[in-house]
Amino acid sequence: MALILRERHVRALLHMPDTIAVLEKAFSAQAHGTAINRPRSRLVLANGVLNILAAAAPTFGVLGYKSYTAFREGIRYVIMLFSSQDGQLLAIVEAAWLGAIRTGAASALATQYMARSDATIVGLIGAGKQAATQLMGVCAVRPVTAIYVYSRRPRECRLFCREMTRLLNINVKPVATAQQAIEMADILITATTAQEPVVHGKWLKAGCHINAIGSNWPHKRELDVAVLQRCALIATDSLEQAYNEAGDLIIPANDGLFDWNLVHELGEIITDEHLMRVLPDDITLYRGLGTALEDVTTAAHVYHLACQQGIGEEVDLLL
Repeated sequence: MALILRERHVRALLHMPDTIAVLEKAFSAQAHGTAINRPRSRLVLANGVLNILAAAAPTFGVLGYKSYTAFREGIRYVIMLFSSQDGQLLAIVEAAWLGAIRTGAASALATQYMARSDATIVGLIGAGKQAATQLMGVCAVRPVTAIYVYSRRPRECRLFCREMTRLLNINVKPVATAQQAIEMADILITATTAQEPVVHGKWLKAGCHINAIGSNWPHKRELDVAVLQRCALIATDSLEQAYNEAGDLIIPANDGLFDWNLVHELGEIITDEHLMRVLPDDITLYRGLGTALEDVTTAAHVYHLACQQGIGEEVDLLL
C-alpha cells in the first residue's frame, strides 16, 4: 500500500527546523558520495513546461522524482517516492508547500554556515510565493531583528510585510527601492522573476551574505558581475545543475568575467571546515537552484512522520 499525502497533510507535518536538519544530512550525504542527484530536465511547449528532477538517497531509504507543470493556469507539483531497498512505491506527495519550505531551509543552511553569526538585518527583494519561507528559514538560524522588503508591486508588498510581521513577530517593513533594502542588509535574499540584475555589487554592505534563489534559467539573473567579484565564498546546491541553470554565473562565465572554479557545493561547505568565511567583512553568496535531492529527502521525512501518525490516504497500486 502506498500513501497519498495531500497539501493539507504536508502542511500539518512539515516544519522549518526539521526541514533544515533533514537537508543538512542530505547535503552531507551528497558531499560524501552516498546520494545521487540528477539535474532538472524540461519539456517546453508553446503554452507551458513539464519539469522533472530525480534523486536517490539510500541512507534515507528512498529514491524518487518530482515532476511539475508550469502553465498560465498555475503550477502543479507531485513527488513519487520509492523504497531504495526494493523499489516499492511508498508515497505520492503533493509538493507545493514542500518545495517552498525546502527552498527556505536550504537558504537557512547556507546562512547558518556562511553568514556572520551576528547578522541581524535582512533585506529581501521580492514578495512572492518563495519569499515567506526564505524569511522563515533565515530567522530560524540567525537573531534577526528587522527585515526590509522591496517589491515592484507596492500594495502586495505592504500586505506581505504585515503578514510576515505577524508570523515572525519581527518588524518587517516595505521600502521604496531595491537599493534601500540591499544597503542595510547583513543577509540579502533575492526571490524575484527578474531577467536582468536587480542587485548591484556597489550597493552591498561589507560582511553581507546573499541567498539568491529567484531563477533557474540560464538566460536570467538577479546579480550583476560586481556582486560575484566582491564575493570571497560562493556556493550552490548542485554544481552540475548550476552549469545548466544559474544564469547569474553562466552569463558572466561565458563573457570571460567569472571562473567556475570559485564555486563550491553547499555540501562541501557543510562538511569541510576549511571552506568558511574568513574575515568579518567578507561577502558570501549562496546561489540556490532547488534540487531533486532536497525534494526527495524532505518527502521521505514527511512520509515517515505520516506513517507514525496515521496520516494520509492509503491506495493499492499494482506497481
